[in-house]
Amino acid sequence: MIQQQTHEPHNWEKVLWKRPAYPDNYVPRSLFLASSRRNPNLRLYTYWPLVTLSCSITQHLAIIFVFLARTLDPRSLVCISVLCFFIGYATWNALDGKGDSSDRHSNHLKTLKSSIMMFLALMSLSPVLRTLTAATSSDSIWALAAVLFILNALLADYTATEPESAHEGLSSVLSMNAAVSASVVLASRLATDVSVFALMLFSIQSFALFPMIRHRLQSSPIAAWLLITIALSILAVWLVADLSRTVMWLYISILFFVTLIAPAVLIWAQRYKNIIRGPWDAAIPKVN
Repeated sequence: MIQQQTHEPHNWEKVLWKRPAYPDNYVPRSLFLASSRRNPNLRLYTYWPLVTLSCSITQHLAIIFVFLARTLDPRSLVCISVLCFFIGYATWNALDGKGDSSDRHSNHLKTLKSSIMMFLALMSLSPVLRTLTAATSSDSIWALAAVLFILNALLADYTATEPESAHEGLSSVLSMNAAVSASVVLASRLATDVSVFALMLFSIQSFALFPMIRHRLQSSPIAAWLLITIALSILAVWLVADLSRTVMWLYISILFFVTLIAPAVLIWAQRYKNIIRGPWDAAIPKVN
């Protein structure tokens, strides 16, 4: 509360390093509301830039539905996953062209070694994963997978990162773990070890490697960014349509809302933002 005084000091200053004759929380009546500010850090959004930013969410949802609507033979899926890996790695190198040639050669060897180790680990674990949930009903498996994929979409990191500032936050790691866990429980319902291996390999490509590429691609030209979004959305709709028309229209509705309606709702809600700053807030030291 503001301390009431019978007189106002003429030399009042809002500083903490002096010892004035009045309390630390004292503010003169004539200056109490003079320094109040409304929405000091307000950033007004516009529609189309928000639509462009929402494309990262659209791409992530498209990848989830593509993964769930897989209809390929396991061996074909393995070949496609390997091809996508090389395309993604080439794209990564193209976006991160700076650096010493010796460092880039060392990174290539590390990437090749890690890829081979991951490939062999998935092959060796496929028989174990196939029988992991043999005693669990399929309804429970699908419910658990749905919850995990929802967590994956909610916790995913949709921000753009520059090549020199790339990092993995806690939410993105939790998102990846949720998607991989959902893939494990779904793979445990498959009949053959090859099918389990193909599904897990495709899961690593979709939920561990693709988000890293997506962060870099957000700094690419808008035309390329929109083209990737449209291509993934069309692919997801086409694959889902072969399984269920109801799910297809549900997915189209989600994409339409996330990409076009949600930015408009955010712009409409900005008019109700009302944050008032004043001398009653905690002091923020200014260090030169």
